[in-house]
This record gives sequence, C-alpha cells and structure tokens, in this order.
Amino acid sequence: MPRQLPPSPRSKRTPSQARPPHERELLRICGLAAVRALFERDPGRVERLFFEPGMRGELDSFCQGLARARKPYRQVDGAELVRIAGTAARRCHRRRVRRQPHNLGAIARTAAFFGLGRIVLADCSAQALPSGAAYRVAEGGLEHLTLCRAQLPAASHELRQAYRLVGTSLAKGSVPETRAGGRPVALILGNEETGLEVATLAACDEVVRIPGSGHVQSLNVASAAAILIYLLTRS
Repeated sequence: MPRQLPPSPRSKRTPSQARPPHERELLRICGLAAVRALFERDPGRVERLFFEPGMRGELDSFCQGLARARKPYRQVDGAELVRIAGTAARRCHRRRVRRQPHNLGAIARTAAFFGLGRIVLADCSAQALPSGAAYRVAEGGLEHLTLCRAQLPAASHELRQAYRLVGTSLAKGSVPETRAGGRPVALILGNEETGLEVATLAACDEVVRIPGSGHVQSLNVASAAAILIYLLTRS
C-alpha cells in the first residue's frame, strides 16, 4: 500500500502544522497492473505488499526491493487479501469472474447514441447480462437495442453472411479507418483481461487496435467500444 503523493517541493510547512489527511493516510492499490505501474514509477511510495500465492513469481523482483528497503511483504490466501484490502479487493475479485454490468450499460448507451440496432452477447458464464446497474448506466439505450446471445467463434459463419467481422486486439492489428461502404461491420470486443480467443480472432475478416502511448496496457472495454464505434460508423 503506497503513501499519498508527498507535498510539492514548493510547499513549506512548520513541524507544528499538522499534515492534511491525504498526506497521512495509506491508499489501497489493488490489481496487478496498478501495483506493477506503482513499483515501476515510484517504488519508494510502497509501504507494504500483500499478494496471493499464485502471484509470487510475477512480484518476486518487487518483493526483493521491499526487502532491501526493510519494508514488509506477505503472501496470504484470497480471503485474507480481501479482508486486508477491503472493498477495492472485492471489486477486483468480482471483475476477474464476471464482466461488469456497468460496461454493458456503457456500451449500450454508445451503441444507441450512434444509432446501432443490436448487440450480441457472448453465451458464456463470464458475460454480464442486462441488470438494474446496466439499465441505469445505459440511460435508456437498452430500450433501443435488440439483444441476442451467441457462442463465438461458432456464430461467425452466420454473422459473416451479413457483416464484415472486425475483431479487436492489443498486440496487433490495423488502425481502424472510416467505413468505406460495403457490408456493415460487426465489432467483436474481447474480455478486458484476456482479449479475444485465438479462434475468434482467426474467424474475423479484420483485426484492429487502438494505438496509445503505452503508459497503460489498455482501455476499459466500454471506452474502447466508444472509440471504435465512432471510427467505424463515420460516413
């Protein structure tokens, strides 16, 4: 858990002046990507580290750094990690198991805004389905969409009869350009953690990516959907 950012070098405070709460309290940083970025950018801010057994190999160099700095780190089971980190860890744990309904709602809102007519949901246990949270985030967008469920890549042959299949990837792919007539596009979005399966990518007519700075691994799936839908629906 890191400290809050230290005060600006320009700020002057006498010893008698109490530091504000944001400089005294620890923040709980959860998630491998966020923890890795903190260690790489400013390891001195890390005060202690807790992790599950399966993560030890990926965090070994960070543990060594903490040992040199004489700061504690400890391997704990999942239940203990949730107790230590609280709500933030519970949210991270749920995200690994199931796609968040907020993302479905945000994608539906974007789809309705750009006049799309339907969304196909993956027929798998990890797929978020319409819920109160999804409807709230969609701001009415779900009322303007037809929702279907299908298994991929099995449904790709049927979809290709009417659509050009465009998959998304972090590792490779062209930069999406303005739609140039022809068949309408069926945009296939992958899981935020693992992306699209190899077989699904192979079934696509085209694979695209969103170029970025590289400072973070990827965009939230709803944010990526908004960018790609805009690019692929421009006339």
